[in-house]
Amino acid sequence: MKKPPTVLVLGASRGIGHELARQYRDDGAVVHATVRNAADVAALKALGCIVHHLDVTESSDWISFGEAVAMTAFDIAIHNAGVAGPRHDGPPTQEEFDDTMRANVWAAMLMSPVVGPRVAAAHGKLVVVSSRMGSIGARDKANFTTYRASKAAVNSVMKDAALTYGSQGVVCVAMHPGWVRTEMGGAGADLDVADSAKGIRRTIDGLSRDDNGCFFSYDGAAMRW
Repeated sequence: MKKPPTVLVLGASRGIGHELARQYRDDGAVVHATVRNAADVAALKALGCIVHHLDVTESSDWISFGEAVAMTAFDIAIHNAGVAGPRHDGPPTQEEFDDTMRANVWAAMLMSPVVGPRVAAAHGKLVVVSSRMGSIGARDKANFTTYRASKAAVNSVMKDAALTYGSQGVVCVAMHPGWVRTEMGGAGADLDVADSAKGIRRTIDGLSRDDNGCFFSYDGAAMRW
């Protein structure tokens, strides 16, 4: 009997991350899920997940998390944690800028040296959830500028991870999850969260070594940088 995959979902308390954890568990995977708030632990444990406390913006939490998973090899790791940032279109305040970049970019920088080696141990796949809004080539609106800047930057972080861990057998990609009806995406978004998660999983399953360092949509379409 084939061994079930071991999957890590970083940022699994709600939305896409929670749905990914649920779907992987329903398919029999061993799922490690991270949450920032203690109130979110019970729901993930009820799904059968191994739950870790992790505030992705705290370097000390990454040290503790790294120690907790030091002997675990992840076949799939999905870095889903992030924030929407300011909703207005003008220049952000210093606090807005710092909060968004800390959650969306610095956290990914902290993630890479902790999670990358654990994915390399399984010759697995590392996915950083980005956004079409981070694409410079596809940009046709000048709105949500702080969020867009943060996602363009996290694409760069992913590219560095691909260069670092690709030679160790890891396939690293950035992925646009679609415009999803979540707390971040809003009720008017195009896509149900379950369909986004299904598409993400299907695209991950189809990744090969040739895809290392690329940017995809949840439906497998290549994204412009």
